[in-house]
Amino acid sequence: MTEEICALAKQLDMSERQVERWWRLRRSQDKPSTLVKFCENLWRCTFYLYNFSYGMFILWDKEWLWDIDQCYIGYPHQGITSDIWWYYMISSAFYWSLTLSQFWDVRRKDFWQMFVHHVATIALLSFSWVCNLHRIGTLVLLLHDCADIFLEAAKAAKYAAYQKLCDAIFAVFTVLWIITRLGIYPFYIIWSTSIRAPMLLPMFAAYYIFNSLLCLLLALHMVWTWLILQVAYKAINAGKMEGDIRSSSSDVSDSSHYSNHSTPNRYNNKK
Repeated sequence: MTEEICALAKQLDMSERQVERWWRLRRSQDKPSTLVKFCENLWRCTFYLYNFSYGMFILWDKEWLWDIDQCYIGYPHQGITSDIWWYYMISSAFYWSLTLSQFWDVRRKDFWQMFVHHVATIALLSFSWVCNLHRIGTLVLLLHDCADIFLEAAKAAKYAAYQKLCDAIFAVFTVLWIITRLGIYPFYIIWSTSIRAPMLLPMFAAYYIFNSLLCLLLALHMVWTWLILQVAYKAINAGKMEGDIRSSSSDVSDSSHYSNHSTPNRYNNKK
């Protein structure tokens, strides 16, 4: 890089400092502004809040929310109501948009982790819909949207320069993430699909693919949890939250993410 700067300086009859300054300005043009990142996170926070609230509203009177065995009893003769149909279509459209927009958004350091997460989520939604496993699918969606609300809210607070609010929300997010993604998800959802389901109905090929995708999401959760805890540890030592969680920090960023949505790197704005 130093040799290239020297060569450009001689070619353009400029000082090396002028070339370096121009290079920094040129790189900064590729980075989204703080306002753009704030709006992006606020939009995602709004969506997750809406989707989680809608999911709770439509599932509150559904028997399988309170008794997970009802996801399999009577299968495959389980009708789909219009509210469940909309819940699936809205969620699927959102994850398709996240997957496709990754290719022209700012490149994140956890690009491939988030890409795998989104693809696995879309595959889960598709398999559960085609195989009429929508009941367990709605529980997985509800569980995942819960923590993501606080992830995106913490990022938005960070970009709005509300540091104390960011730290408080991040603390809530960390606790909620561990409870839902490493507690309820493996020991309630995956336990049900792996242990209870074979007891209540005969297995078929698509079921094993569905269960494998659930386990893939769990593996990603474990990786992101380790990175979240690293961010939390550094934040406690530093006295404040810095950087991005799970799905941030681009390769052209001046930082060294959450979430999406999706934890691995820093708090600088991903399934």
